[in-house]
Amino acid sequence: MLPIRLILHPTDFSEQAGHALQMACALARDHGSRLVLLHVAAPRMALSGEAILMPGPEPSHATVRRQLNQLDVPPGVLAERRLEEGAEVDQILRVAEEVHADLIVIGTHGRTGLPRLLMGSVAEQVLRQAACPVLVVKAPFPVVETAATPAAALVNA
Repeated sequence: MLPIRLILHPTDFSEQAGHALQMACALARDHGSRLVLLHVAAPRMALSGEAILMPGPEPSHATVRRQLNQLDVPPGVLAERRLEEGAEVDQILRVAEEVHADLIVIGTHGRTGLPRLLMGSVAEQVLRQAACPVLVVKAPFPVVETAATPAAALVNA
């Protein structure tokens, strides 16, 4: 098995990213890995030919930094939090290379058809272009019944 020393988790703070964060934390805990939590903010302005395009109202960097700091990481998992600005895919790939990530754990919205064509998929582009393995998490994990939790208790809950 390949050693997993550093896991990169890009997040957009969505529910899907939250599921990927759970997986990234579990893997970091189980492998004794460092975890880098990354959020990529859209650039404040973009140049297009002769025009300057101003994006719509985005959360301030202080607000985004606060969200990043509030991500719940279990005790014992060493986590670094990074806020970068630019094109999402480019920045995720750059940071992965810079920190020598052994694994990228990213969530996906699971869009298909026209919405995927129009919006693209950050997870798909990262999966195709990353130099390291990428784990794409699409859905929450199912509740696993344990011996201490009888099936009747779950049905009646």
